[in-house]
Amino acid sequence: MRNFCFLLTAYILGIGTVFSQIDQNPAAIAVKAKQGIQLDGELTEDIWLDPTGWNTDFMQYFPSDTSLSQTPTRVKIAFDEHNLYLAAVMENNEPRDYVSTSLRRDYRGQQNDGITFVFDTFNDKTNAFQFGVNPYGVQREGLLANGGIRSEDLSLAWDNKWYAEARIFDTHWQVEAIIPLSTIRFKDGAKSWNVNFYRIDSHTGERSTWSPIPRNLSIISTAFNRKLIFEEPLSKTSANISLIPYIAGKTSKNYLENTSEKFTPAVGGDAKIGVGPAMNLDLTFNPDFSQVEVDQQVTNLDRFEIFFPERRQFFLENADLFDSFGSRQSRPFFSRRIGVDIDSATGQNVQSKIIYGARLSGKVNENWRLGVMNMQTATDDEAGIAGKNFSVVAVQKKLFARSNIGLIFVDRESLALGENQSLFNPDEYNRLVGIDYNLNSADGKWTGNAYYHRTFESRDTEKPYSLNSFIRFNDIHWSWSLSYRDIGKDFNPEVGFVPRSDYKRFNPDISYLFYPNSRLINRHGPKLDFELLWNEANGTTDRDINLSYNVQFNSFSTITVTQRNRYVYLFSDFDPTRTGGEKLPAGTDYNTKTIQIEYSSNPRNAFLIKLEAEGGGYYTGNFQRVVSELGLRLGVKANISMNFNYARIRLPEPQNDADLVLVGPRIDLTFTKKLFWTTFIQYNNQIENININTRLQWRFAPVSDFFLVYTDNYFPDTFAPKQRSLVFKLNYWLNL
Repeated sequence: MRNFCFLLTAYILGIGTVFSQIDQNPAAIAVKAKQGIQLDGELTEDIWLDPTGWNTDFMQYFPSDTSLSQTPTRVKIAFDEHNLYLAAVMENNEPRDYVSTSLRRDYRGQQNDGITFVFDTFNDKTNAFQFGVNPYGVQREGLLANGGIRSEDLSLAWDNKWYAEARIFDTHWQVEAIIPLSTIRFKDGAKSWNVNFYRIDSHTGERSTWSPIPRNLSIISTAFNRKLIFEEPLSKTSANISLIPYIAGKTSKNYLENTSEKFTPAVGGDAKIGVGPAMNLDLTFNPDFSQVEVDQQVTNLDRFEIFFPERRQFFLENADLFDSFGSRQSRPFFSRRIGVDIDSATGQNVQSKIIYGARLSGKVNENWRLGVMNMQTATDDEAGIAGKNFSVVAVQKKLFARSNIGLIFVDRESLALGENQSLFNPDEYNRLVGIDYNLNSADGKWTGNAYYHRTFESRDTEKPYSLNSFIRFNDIHWSWSLSYRDIGKDFNPEVGFVPRSDYKRFNPDISYLFYPNSRLINRHGPKLDFELLWNEANGTTDRDINLSYNVQFNSFSTITVTQRNRYVYLFSDFDPTRTGGEKLPAGTDYNTKTIQIEYSSNPRNAFLIKLEAEGGGYYTGNFQRVVSELGLRLGVKANISMNFNYARIRLPEPQNDADLVLVGPRIDLTFTKKLFWTTFIQYNNQIENININTRLQWRFAPVSDFFLVYTDNYFPDTFAPKQRSLVFKLNYWLNL
């Protein structure tokens, strides 16, 4: 198997040289503006009235990708020494209402009418900045990583200062935007970038792009971006320094321990400093993340830890430099290990104190990227917890058209609590060194990954490594992948995410898509997935054979039916309900079969439903599980949703039966583009907790906010309180 892994890795490394292509598509021209514009969405300036320089002829991406868009769109770009200026006109084929889920910044794309601008400022067709506006002038900005292969490669949590206005007319709607050049990282003296634009039209259900993208790939794919040529080379004239100070206050009470925290003021802040044209130094002092929304809980029927994504702003810019190493189930670095703990009473993630953080990240030149991070958490003498210091270094080198090779080093040190010791405890460190190769062909059809990671600790370890080889081919009809992973017995990245160790995994899959000439169905097809896990001590521990059939409709709704065949060997005792009942003994194994149905309705409708149902065998008994999300959109002002998760588990004695219920109603009110109120309630009987989180946000200036957050936790049977807190936070973004 090691020989197989080596051969597959060599194949991935070699295949990157095969796929290179010359972009022969027409370029966009950025016109030098003689004077600034008045931002009102009217497009009355001379530079917009000039008929030359507009980029037209958008191609359909959905429902087809072989014809021009039915609803014409045109985009024009201008610039001066301070700003990038954008204008876009989106025509209609008939009068209509427009869909916007809310007036809150950072709307999700497929549920909204919108125009989006994608700028690959270093011409690597791998990373990009994305800016979007909908017909109501609501903005969104994000960072694109890894070539936009998957929807999760777009992070909308990144915030920065830029400005836009939109206007709606009978025959069209239009956008005018100003993006300060200090907002974007680019090479000083750049003569060209890569660029694309895409539009979503909710009335026709059409998605269109200026540079055509095959419909089997993601609409955010950067592989097909065209050139944007500037009439004069770009240069940055501003200092590119931002200060984001905050003041916050908190009062709380812990009813379980009969302790309380009186009103406690705090001050701190962040700074963003441009180091050259392409590197950014992020600094944070006494950061406060109390305004970050709570995680959406899930009912956990798995034997292992569940992954929750990072939401904190400080960690997000260039996050892919650190986070893209490894694979989903073997991440060498996971930023939520820094300053986040689990509250055992409520099951909620809570922040622990971070004293400071510093991160230097960005492009060294067109081929090299660098990320360096250091953070320090506080010592808690009462709890006997030593402060931790976290250091991460990541280096990435571009290879071939869009591939790269990277090195990562992660170090977690614990402060020494005793006297007469050095600064760090020599017995309490955890380190990791790793090398990754990421394949991404020029045409986007071939992707892959190969890596080797090793951890180092003060104790003696056995096989403290993780390695992986993966390759995927994705064409208009066929898609297949092949992967092999080997995680050693003592591989232990304590600043990473590895739910389990000591196993080998082999996972091939293959699928085929049909594209019928139908007004109802856009595409459909089967998929076969096989997953096998084993180790030397126990032999086969897990085996999944899944056969599914997916149908996607022209309305954007989808339905998938899956027949699942599972084999599980328990290498440790396990309670199948995770409720404290009698555990199934280690050394036993189980074969089960289930049927699963997943359905998602048209996301453009005012009423939205997502449903997942599964039933069949479950260890020694059976279970039925329903996971649903119901949503009601009331214009642009209100969104009401209900998450519901129910699992009915029936097991023979001495194991417990269980009826696990998770209910999460959510009300999101957007009174204006500056004032928002969100209330999220979660009842989870698996962890015996009711959580209420309500948050008022006032964006009184660009990227500057006042938050008022109230959180409460109760026992569900008696409604006796567990913990309660009230927090306010005021931050202001100041550009120097």
